[in-house]
Amino acid sequence: MGNADTKLNFRKAVVQLTSKTHPIDAGDDSFWDQFWSENVTNVQDVFTLVPAPEIRALREEAPSNLATLCYKAVEKLVKAVDSSCRTHHEQQTVLNCVRLLTRVLPYIFEDPDWRGFFWSSLPGQSQDDDDDDEQSMPLAQSLINAICDLLFCPDFTVAANRKSGPDKAEDLQAIDSCEYIWEAGVGFAHSPPRYPNHDSNRTELLKLLLTCFSETMYQPPVDIHIAPNRWIQYFTCADNRHALPMFTSLLNTVCAYDPVGLGVPYNHLLFSDLVEPLVDTALQILIVTLDHDTSGSAPEGEEATVPDNLFINYLSRIHRDEDFNFVLRGFTRLLNNPLMQTYLPNSTKKVQFHQELLVFFWKTCDYNKKFLYYVLKSSDVLEILVPILYHLNDSRA
Repeated sequence: MGNADTKLNFRKAVVQLTSKTHPIDAGDDSFWDQFWSENVTNVQDVFTLVPAPEIRALREEAPSNLATLCYKAVEKLVKAVDSSCRTHHEQQTVLNCVRLLTRVLPYIFEDPDWRGFFWSSLPGQSQDDDDDDEQSMPLAQSLINAICDLLFCPDFTVAANRKSGPDKAEDLQAIDSCEYIWEAGVGFAHSPPRYPNHDSNRTELLKLLLTCFSETMYQPPVDIHIAPNRWIQYFTCADNRHALPMFTSLLNTVCAYDPVGLGVPYNHLLFSDLVEPLVDTALQILIVTLDHDTSGSAPEGEEATVPDNLFINYLSRIHRDEDFNFVLRGFTRLLNNPLMQTYLPNSTKKVQFHQELLVFFWKTCDYNKKFLYYVLKSSDVLEILVPILYHLNDSRA
């Protein structure tokens, strides 16, 4: 009953927000806190209780309330970073803010008049902060910074390296995230412990990132050529201090994934696999960021004003044979997964992201010619060719 009452209160808050045409005070915390209530504990509830027609109605009839909702949600994420997100209550609040933003952002992107909204500064920031840089920081950059900090948050998305206790939590803005790369592999030898709740939290944060990057989908093709995606541009530039550990974590998470594991028949029917959604989302983030190639965007003879894409840079600089072997083994293991034959029907887990894998393999070969030559001279080249032919044939059926 308690859970039903909480959902009812959340729904009432949504109705109240969408039915009021006058602005609701941003300082009314008792009202706004209902939207990241601790007890609304899954993304399905948020998507069900905040229907699309009501978001559009809010955008058209009470735009100031929609703006305040987004501001307050981003503010909650920034405050969670400042306090190191150390308590269960804070972590649940973060997840609910992430889910709400994931739900609302597409309806902001589909309206041309709202496109610049997230690239404006937080209201009242100049009163609270003395630093000029922070005063002028767009809301989008604050959101990206907070998501990246939270993706390397001890006891929330990564295992803590040292037991500091809740009163001595590490400062997320000063943490060396290279020590907290998610998986061993390229450029990182240490294999950190796995916790299912960390994988689930990473997936939700990455899905919000992917939603942020989706702005391009709502723009006319002409605009895409004129102005690159600013979300991806900031995420992959040197201003994002987590760019290297983020890229390494995503790459290693994908290439280290083994859907079959120990090979126990039907284990995928008995236990839920929280790693596959993480790998699927990580793959999509990699593809989207690597597709954002700004190297040829400046007109001939003019100096480029768009910063380099560090993800493309990092991928192109992988050169060690052991790293190539790790990446190639990851591709062959996952691409060959649907081809695995067993005596027991449907006894092994089958992954569903072969299209994303093939695109990522193509991007890797395109940006890293040394890797392409390594694949061509490797004895495992048929382990790549055979599944490609299989998927070609399968897609014709």
